[in-house]
Amino acid sequence: MNSRMKFLRYLALISLMLFSIDSHAQKTNVLKINGTRFELNDQPFDFTGVSFFNALYNPTFNKSDVSRMEFLKKLNGYGITVIRIWAEWNNKLGFVDACDTCILYGRDGSLNSTYLTNLKKLVESADSLNMTVEIALFSSESKGMKLDDKAADRAVSLLTQEMKPYRNMIFQIWNEYNYRTPDYFRIIKQKDQTRIVTNSPGGGGTLGNDEDNRMLDYLSPHTSRNGNHWEKAGNEIRGLISKFNKPVIDDEPARNGTIKFGGPKDGSHPYEHIIHMHNVREAGGYVIYHHDMFQTGYGTNAIAPTGLPDPEFSPYHKVVFEYLHEKKFLVNH
Repeated sequence: MNSRMKFLRYLALISLMLFSIDSHAQKTNVLKINGTRFELNDQPFDFTGVSFFNALYNPTFNKSDVSRMEFLKKLNGYGITVIRIWAEWNNKLGFVDACDTCILYGRDGSLNSTYLTNLKKLVESADSLNMTVEIALFSSESKGMKLDDKAADRAVSLLTQEMKPYRNMIFQIWNEYNYRTPDYFRIIKQKDQTRIVTNSPGGGGTLGNDEDNRMLDYLSPHTSRNGNHWEKAGNEIRGLISKFNKPVIDDEPARNGTIKFGGPKDGSHPYEHIIHMHNVREAGGYVIYHHDMFQTGYGTNAIAPTGLPDPEFSPYHKVVFEYLHEKKFLVNH
C-alpha cells in the first residue's frame, strides 16, 4: 500500500472516530426550558420526581446494570420521570447508606471514579427511559464538613465537564442552603452554557432571594411544611411563577417523616400530600415527591430491606405513588 493510500485510510479512521465521539455527545434526550415549562426534545415534559438521595451509594441499586434498570422501570411505571439524587451522602445523621466516604468529591476537589461511574450509568439508564436526573451538588446536611472554596470550585468545574455530554440532567447547587451560589452558577455556565442550573435555598418556606431567583434557570424551593401546607404551597408556587416567569418545582413537598428531620409533629395522611401536589400543579408548578424512606437506617420501619425508595414498600407512600401513576392532575402545562 502506497503512502497516499495509507494517508487516506488514516483520515477515514480519524473521521470515524470524531463521528463516534460526536454521536456519543448527542445521544441523550435534551431537557430544555420554554417559558414556565419543561420540554424534552422540544415536547412537553411531565416533570414528576422522587427523592432518591442515596442512589449513587446504594449497593442494591448499583449491583448491576440490570438491577439499576429494573428499579428505574419500577419508578417510571408509577409515573416518576425525574430522580433527585445527592452528590454528598456523607452526613452523620444516620440516613440509610450514608458513610464518611459517600461523596462524589475528594477533599482536593477531584472526582471519585467509582461514584462518577455510578452517576453516568444512572443518567444513561434514565435516558433510555426518557427520564431525567436532578443532582444536588452540595447539601446543608454536610455543610459542617464542606470542601474549602478552592476544592469546591474544582469539583464543580470537573463534574460539569464530565457530564457535558449528558443533556437529560440538572445541576442543583445546594440542598437547603445558599453559600456562593452565584460563584458556582458562573463556573457551571462557563463550562457548559446550556446546563440547566437551580438551587434549593433553605428549609420549608424558604423561597430564595430575588437576585438569585432571577439568575437561576428555574426555581426549586421547599415550600411550607407546617399547618395547612397543602393550601400554602400552591400560593407560594403561583407567586414565584408570576414574579420570575420561569419553571418552579416544589422540590420537597411536605411529607410523612420523622419529627427529627422536619416531619409533622402530629403525623400526616397520604391525601394531604396528594392535595398538596395537586395544588402545586394547578398553580403551574411541578413536584418531586418527598418521603421518609431514607431518614433512618436499615432495620427501621421506614426503610425497605434494599434501602431503596420502593413505591410498594410502604402502604402510606404507595397511596401517593398510585396517585402519581394515575396522573390525575387536572392541569395541562
